[in-house]
Amino acid sequence: MTTVSEIFETMAYGPAPESDKPALEWIARHDGAFGLFIGGRWTKGKSDAGFDVINPATTARLARVTQAGQQDVDTAVATARKAFPAWSTLSGHARARHLYALARAVQKHSRLLAVLESLDNGKSIRETRDLDIPLVARHLTHHAGWAQLAESEFAGYGPVGVVGQIVPWNFPLLMVAWKIAPALAVGNTVVLKPAEFTPLTALCLAEIAHDAGLPAGVLNVLTGDGRTGELMVNHPDIDKIAFTGSTEVGRIIRKATAGSGKKLSLELGGKSPFIVFDDADLDSVVEGVVDAIWFNQGQVCCAGSRLLVHEGIAERLVTKLRARMEKLRVGPPLDKAIDMGAIVAPVQLERIRSLVNTGVEEGATMWQPSWACPTDGYFYPPTLFTNVSPAATIAQVEIFGPVLVSMTFRTPAEAVELANNTPYGLAASVWTENINLALDVAPKIKAGVVWINCTNLFDAASGFGGYRESGFGREGGKEGMWEYLREQGAGSRERDLPKTPRAKARKATAGTAPRSPLPPIDRTYKLFIGGAQVRPDQGYSRKILAPSGALLAEVAEGNRKDIRNAVEAAHAADGWAKTSGHNRGQVLYYLAENLAQRADEFAERISGMTGRDLGDARREVDASIARLFSYAAWADKYDGAVHQTPIRGVTLAMNEPIGVIGIACPEAEPLLGFVSLVGPAVAVGNTVIAIPSEAHPLAATELYTVLDASDVPAGVINIVTGAKDALAKVLAEHDDVDAVWYFGNHAAGAEVERASAGNMKRTWVEWHPRDWHDGRHGEGREFLRESTQVKNIWIPYGE
Repeated sequence: MTTVSEIFETMAYGPAPESDKPALEWIARHDGAFGLFIGGRWTKGKSDAGFDVINPATTARLARVTQAGQQDVDTAVATARKAFPAWSTLSGHARARHLYALARAVQKHSRLLAVLESLDNGKSIRETRDLDIPLVARHLTHHAGWAQLAESEFAGYGPVGVVGQIVPWNFPLLMVAWKIAPALAVGNTVVLKPAEFTPLTALCLAEIAHDAGLPAGVLNVLTGDGRTGELMVNHPDIDKIAFTGSTEVGRIIRKATAGSGKKLSLELGGKSPFIVFDDADLDSVVEGVVDAIWFNQGQVCCAGSRLLVHEGIAERLVTKLRARMEKLRVGPPLDKAIDMGAIVAPVQLERIRSLVNTGVEEGATMWQPSWACPTDGYFYPPTLFTNVSPAATIAQVEIFGPVLVSMTFRTPAEAVELANNTPYGLAASVWTENINLALDVAPKIKAGVVWINCTNLFDAASGFGGYRESGFGREGGKEGMWEYLREQGAGSRERDLPKTPRAKARKATAGTAPRSPLPPIDRTYKLFIGGAQVRPDQGYSRKILAPSGALLAEVAEGNRKDIRNAVEAAHAADGWAKTSGHNRGQVLYYLAENLAQRADEFAERISGMTGRDLGDARREVDASIARLFSYAAWADKYDGAVHQTPIRGVTLAMNEPIGVIGIACPEAEPLLGFVSLVGPAVAVGNTVIAIPSEAHPLAATELYTVLDASDVPAGVINIVTGAKDALAKVLAEHDDVDAVWYFGNHAAGAEVERASAGNMKRTWVEWHPRDWHDGRHGEGREFLRESTQVKNIWIPYGE
């Protein structure tokens, strides 16, 4: 077994300070025996394979850990599944006490964890001591509060089940806390895989949690590389995957989980803008840049790696930045006087060097400080690029290192355009003394977090997560809790519908075909795109028959080009998102009013299509009118929040529309299902391309004239009829569609999820039937949450 003195000799750190010896003793005690932590105990695992953990600052070996294989993953999942019933049925107060005890244990072992993190990752001890470990305790304490309140604040919801969590190497322990705290708070059990470069603090925390009394099997840790993560993602008995890492791996996970029914949250890459207006305090800006891109050696997913500066102050700011860069200190991470530690691994160091070389080759001007980095270890100096084209590789690709690229702008509109000129949307910083300008620009930036005159602020009370190819889902805040909850009474893979008397009545009459008062109509309904009825691209139509076989009408057969036209029309209606909630509500009320005037006509149409009793069809129409009233009411009432983050300022959580949503509506309840999905989407400011029931589309096509008469702006609601599954897949593949909802069959739902990985759009896929008449299943906050994404804007104040 390696001794403490041998570790320090190998690492060339000299005599170990007394405060650092516990971390080294912990490593020495486990070295050679680092296996897996499953069911509250260490185990060697079933595989003899393993790998060395290397200290990035010295390239010395720290320890050897196990490469978990299939049997190990099976064991960990089975252990978590066995522990789930007892943990999930424990009272919220009891879970709160466990999380609080773990938070106190983290505080008690704070120096041990801070030193381990620094040795493992290469980051400065100042960062691990003053930021990472206190935030770990803060997350655990905060979520102990959610455990206490869960039964009242999330009434009707419970845990998902067994959660697989995969965390990166840049904040090894903090990411663990972000993941496990909300999951455990509401009763899930966890199988966690830390990054292969930095597994030590996750293993140490698991041991601390067990010693603090966390029941065996509730938290299990598997070590390994991407192969272990792949086994977890594909495991059939894991109910949710939570992943933080690269967008490329996020795409793989999205495709792998498509059709599995697993809940999924992805926090992915970023290329965050750091926008500086000409009235900003430049000295504060310089320190902000240091925190934005040279904090943790730039190995931060939300690092402010793109500096966008008003051209009138660009030269002055660059001069100040270069002077500050000369004073940055790079060196051994355990030295509390250094500013930057080591890059985590040789592969990451080589990536940084390669992209920097690409930047030079593409014509940008590179500048680095005059001093040299340490030659031992994986160090890289702070780097600044100027004269960068917005299309340059270094301006578009996430470097994940201490490299800043600078561009200029002239107007606020140009600044926003440059900020959004990336497929990512994780975070942004806005620097100006004009609060009006700041609060005008912040909502226009496509990012999940916006910091005003500050950067890289995090707290358990505020959600964190991205837009677009930066992933979906949130971590932290109340919005982050929903990622680990599902409706009670529903299985982890399907919904149990209530056996209502009305559902039985429908079943009893489903086989009948009452005579419709409507005669067969030789009419072909067109598509509804951009506020007008338009002919389909290919000129084909499909017959819609009554249950008796009589021809009711024909509808246009939409295709890929029709979807393209509908997407363009939806984007052209982007002013709908800027319309006040009151005005959107008025349009929906008016739509309901006009539908009510034609209720009997719609009921006859539904009865004729479906063969249902006319009274039953009328109840569907009445329910649709009531649902439009509900979302008209919600339009100006689905508020955000002011989070209680520990800053002198406010953190605003804004519910923003997602953008363009493609909606494939259910086959049953052809009017109510359509209204129940389109209503919430447009109520909060989205524009939609709706594919109505394939078998019974006439309820939707009859709406064309109602929409025309109800002041619905052109392009807000577009309707494309035809083969639902094929059209839904086209929507999922379209890069200008921001989200897709699909309610239909399993196979097509899996295709939608798989195809959505192209631009990492959000999906909402269900292939189990809902009772659309039931207020709990057919409307409400679940639909509004799916229609929005939360942007957190941090606004400090004071001199």
